[in-house]
Amino acid sequence: MDVQGRPVVVVGLAREGAALASYLARRGAHVIATDLKPASAFGDQLTALARAGVELALGGHPTSLLEGREMVFVSPGVPFDAEFLNAARARGIPLSTESRLFCQLCRAPIVGITGSSGKTTTTTLVGEILKAAGWTTWVGGNIGQPLIEMVDHIQADDQVVMELSSFQLEYFHPSANAHVTGGQAAWLPLLAGWSPEVSAILNITPNHLDRHPSMADYIHAKRAIVAYRRPGSVAVLNLDDEVTRAMAETLAAPLHWFSRLASVERGACLVGQGREARLVVRGAACEQTVCTVSEVRLRGEHNLSNILAACAIADALGAPVEAMRQVCITFTGVSHRLELVGEIAGVRYYNDSIATSPERLVAALKSFEEPIILLAGGRDKHLPWEEAARLMLERTRHVILFGEATELIAQALTRAQEGRPAGAPMVHRCVTLEDAVCVAAQVARPGDVVLLSPGCTSFDAFKDFAERGERFRQAVGQLSAPGGCFPDLARQTGGRS
Repeated sequence: MDVQGRPVVVVGLAREGAALASYLARRGAHVIATDLKPASAFGDQLTALARAGVELALGGHPTSLLEGREMVFVSPGVPFDAEFLNAARARGIPLSTESRLFCQLCRAPIVGITGSSGKTTTTTLVGEILKAAGWTTWVGGNIGQPLIEMVDHIQADDQVVMELSSFQLEYFHPSANAHVTGGQAAWLPLLAGWSPEVSAILNITPNHLDRHPSMADYIHAKRAIVAYRRPGSVAVLNLDDEVTRAMAETLAAPLHWFSRLASVERGACLVGQGREARLVVRGAACEQTVCTVSEVRLRGEHNLSNILAACAIADALGAPVEAMRQVCITFTGVSHRLELVGEIAGVRYYNDSIATSPERLVAALKSFEEPIILLAGGRDKHLPWEEAARLMLERTRHVILFGEATELIAQALTRAQEGRPAGAPMVHRCVTLEDAVCVAAQVARPGDVVLLSPGCTSFDAFKDFAERGERFRQAVGQLSAPGGCFPDLARQTGGRS
């Protein structure tokens, strides 16, 4: 695609938008980049963009920026129905994203991975397996460095593994540009539906319903990753997930599966029971053992599903089982995902800040047999809390709430307690995450696990889940510093739910 001289707008200057604006400007496009935040919020980032030739419009999205523009590139943080995007639609201007442009430009085959949970762990696992198999491998998309920055360095015989969110995949559907009746030929490839050579859907459960109008819209966005496969392209699906099983009925072969609960003909599954069950990959003619469950170092049944998914994907790419085994028995996890950040006075502190939905919180609680002191809260995503509340009553000794969703979660616990015998965990209400860590240190006993698994987004107090996880790590570190942490429990806690 020749972007020389093409007038475009990039909406949103977070990591992806900034990388895309710089890339397009360096290749001769006339780029205007706009963000709702003022210039003071960006620091040195603006200098690099200005040097690249990007025109900046900060502190708002005036529709006048659309005059004479051929394309609007949208960052994932910008809602699909944002006023500025609706104004672009009214003018017939097409919409696309950094990830969609990268897929169009990339010379190497692409693996795309999506799901309501487990995306980052599975994407990282696949990347590590492919590297262990000897391929030059690039990992990105919704994690890490935006891949558009490396697209000119990626060779045709490399491997690319992308995590793709529902916000990115919305623009892989041609329906995202149903408003376009003409347009410049240079951009037409970005308006067609597109799916990767190997595409995987790990699971689909309620998520991001604060951004998607309905569950049906959310599923539709996810479906783009498998909907436009070319002949020979492989879809890898979760046999244990009701939505992906149903989706398979409308998809063309080849389909590969992974399952923790059942046998599969092509893909990855468990053979046997308990800790000595074998993880196997099954191809057209044989079955190969990767390792046993007891050899896997990641905690939790959900991570066992992630490992099976990674093996099924790697097998579809032709990776040897030896590379799968090497990674499966050594990989200990990704930052902010059930990450052990410290042990103090016999208490282990785990950072699961990535748990931005009640479902992810449930998976975290099921990963421990030790007594749990749970830290939960943040900004709610309009998701159901019933199952999480029931499990919190069963699995925790203390529940420490913080952030905007404090009372919402407390009320869910109260409803879940109705009709149950006495013995509910003590519920504490805190103002900040640091307060919550201090309360946890006060009530914890040797052998306990203190688990940050919020069940909510971080946007009420933090830039993202990673910043929240780092603040948790720092707060835990302070516990062992001289003087420690001794909060006024009478002020911080609110008694039983």
